[in-house]
Amino acid sequence: MFTTVLLTERQLSATDVRFVTTLHGAEPVSFLVLMRPREAEAVLLRAIDDVALGAFDQAVHERGESEGTGADAHPAEALERSLAALRAAGAEAVGRVVEGHPLEALEAVVGQTGADEVVVLTAPHLIEEFFQADWASQARRKVRVPVLKVYAHLDEEPAPAPETVREGANAPGHGPATTAAHGQP
Repeated sequence: MFTTVLLTERQLSATDVRFVTTLHGAEPVSFLVLMRPREAEAVLLRAIDDVALGAFDQAVHERGESEGTGADAHPAEALERSLAALRAAGAEAVGRVVEGHPLEALEAVVGQTGADEVVVLTAPHLIEEFFQADWASQARRKVRVPVLKVYAHLDEEPAPAPETVREGANAPGHGPATTAAHGQP
């Protein structure tokens, strides 16, 4: 069985679940989900990203807005919904909400479990990525397994409750094409 540590900042959407559960075709996958929601720091990062993209009007309004689907849910509830969606798609899944710096927890979990890979599922953070200070870039320097960065599908609803997940939803070829480059340290 392939073991993947999935580091995310929000509840997974149905497309996110389909994508991560089909990365290895028919091979069974076990997920260890680490959820670290971004709070106040996300407002500043989004505003800086908006300015960098020339979206000045959006930058001004960032303070009162949530970061998108799944950001308003309590982290423990969002984690449980994400785990249920992964299980409904046929994967094994356990996880926890991370307090503090997520990369310390990531490094410990990879070391303790002998994970095969890390998938960082996040919203784009342009400034962090430019300076290689984003979670995936930092993870590549800390863990000795491949790290794949995947952009979360922010414009979708969170994954449906397990009883509404269709059979065959994790068939190969149904994943999105929005992944960033991956690599090994």
